[in-house]
Amino acid sequence: MNDIELAASRLLQARQAQRPQPAPALADAAAAYAVQAQVAHALGWFDETPPRHWKSGGPSREAVATHAPLPPAGVWASPAQAGAWPFNLRGIEAEVALRLREPVDARRAAALDLASARALVDAMCVSIEIVDSRWAEGLQAPALAKLADLQSHGALVLGDWVPFDAARDWSTQVCQVRIGAQPVHQFTGTHSMADPAFVLPAWLRHATRDGAVVAAGTVVTTGTWCGLPMADAGDRVEVVFDGIGSATVQL
Repeated sequence: MNDIELAASRLLQARQAQRPQPAPALADAAAAYAVQAQVAHALGWFDETPPRHWKSGGPSREAVATHAPLPPAGVWASPAQAGAWPFNLRGIEAEVALRLREPVDARRAAALDLASARALVDAMCVSIEIVDSRWAEGLQAPALAKLADLQSHGALVLGDWVPFDAARDWSTQVCQVRIGAQPVHQFTGTHSMADPAFVLPAWLRHATRDGAVVAAGTVVTTGTWCGLPMADAGDRVEVVFDGIGSATVQL
């Protein structure tokens, strides 16, 4: 069994038994993405239709962005009830999700810059990503193991869609995060890439790299504004972006 097969086997075991497994070593990002694909195929996530929800992001504009297609069963409209969902961790990321107005193929993706990528977006919404891990090491697992595990994705909650404002000044964008009885966290202009749309060209080139076409209506969530505060089972989480909307989930 090679490293890709071993990682996929352990992730499948972790999901089926609801018990985290030790993270194996992976050679490179290509191996991590191959693990993503093997697990998705084994669980039949995208057998009928290609992924309609993705996560994409990175710690800075200079870093290499990473991407993961999201299992459809774990994407919920706000207000969401997640008390029965089998989380190992409950990290909270306050994000803005973007929706494509038209399909994108590999040829079009290859030519994108930030301005032309923005023009592909028809709507945005507040999103809450619940971060989780199938690895016994949790968030201390090696970076490539976390990438193989859908970049530590647990579930995604989407608020109401509003028209996308391509000229929005994201440096002044205010975000508030309420988690259970914790004090309210407030953030201004804290997106790691200074603009959620910055992830679009890299994401679309990744998503179309094997000849796939990303369909109109596909959604990508674009990275945290709040770091990764932790929630507990039973907490109610609310995220508000001024001028965009809100999303809530009951854990």
